[in-house]
Amino acid sequence: MKRPLFLCLTLSFVLFLNACAEAELVSHVGKSIQGPSRSQGSFKVGNPYKIAGKWYRPVESYTHEETGIASWYGPNFAGKPTANGEIFDPNELTAAHRTLQLPSLIRVTNLENGRSLVLRVNDRGPFSRGRVLDVSRRGAELLGFKKQGTARVKIQVLAQESRAIAEAAKRGEDTAGIEVAMNERVTSGKVSPSGQARGGTLAPKQVATGYRTASGAPLQPVEVYDLQPPQGVSGHNVGGRFYPDPVVKQVPVQPTTIFVQAGSFTNKANAEALAQKLSVYGRTQVTPALIRNQQFYRVRLPAADVATADRILEAVIDGGNSNAIIMVE
Repeated sequence: MKRPLFLCLTLSFVLFLNACAEAELVSHVGKSIQGPSRSQGSFKVGNPYKIAGKWYRPVESYTHEETGIASWYGPNFAGKPTANGEIFDPNELTAAHRTLQLPSLIRVTNLENGRSLVLRVNDRGPFSRGRVLDVSRRGAELLGFKKQGTARVKIQVLAQESRAIAEAAKRGEDTAGIEVAMNERVTSGKVSPSGQARGGTLAPKQVATGYRTASGAPLQPVEVYDLQPPQGVSGHNVGGRFYPDPVVKQVPVQPTTIFVQAGSFTNKANAEALAQKLSVYGRTQVTPALIRNQQFYRVRLPAADVATADRILEAVIDGGNSNAIIMVE
């Protein structure tokens, strides 16, 4: 069995990851990232399942995007198995999603502060109806919402990278740690074509191959290095190997609004009838939406904050609208 892919990517792939125009903000959160998990996970999609009266249908998707409210795992989950067979470590950059294939790589952007980070989905959840994602404690720290507990977020599947690790996991290869490499600090002078890092020499220990892009072309080999900490690069040693600290990208964000969406109808009269019924819980809106060339009418209740949205959601569900959700736009 091949060892995990982690940390030092070859220069060509590093440059590919660095090609985006987002400004980078190096995180200075005190707690250091731990090395990759020693647990071995597998590829998993899974069967439909039901929680609190609502059905969820996992699917292998590489185009998934959504917005909503994220939370983070409490301390009671540390050391317990994830849905794909790994052992949960709160210091890793991982997340739980209800329907995405395991593992997959997602970019999570905090819509309240613009912090953006790549996480690896390796678990199912969250099981609170008003949440779309659970992230590790370390992920919450880097995204800037550990203290408040929740954040408005945007989730985007990284298609090419997720296909690559899905194929690797299907072959029985361990993908734990690739999320650290995806968030690696990339600066001029840190990695050079000659394989030198400022203040230290990279000595390749192993080259892991076989990962392919969506078009079928192989990704550049990923190399694992032993390295003394180079000068000018923040990071830490684990087991004699240097791990660069991850980067939190800073991206521009616009103000958002939280809604509780109680239902969506093709018949406007039905939408208006539900809106009238739910007006006892707050101001209601019927908003049109064109989805796959079909006109729908959404029944929504705006909320000032997450706590208010949670209260409205609970009341709407208790009133018989079991498919109600919290949305962020």
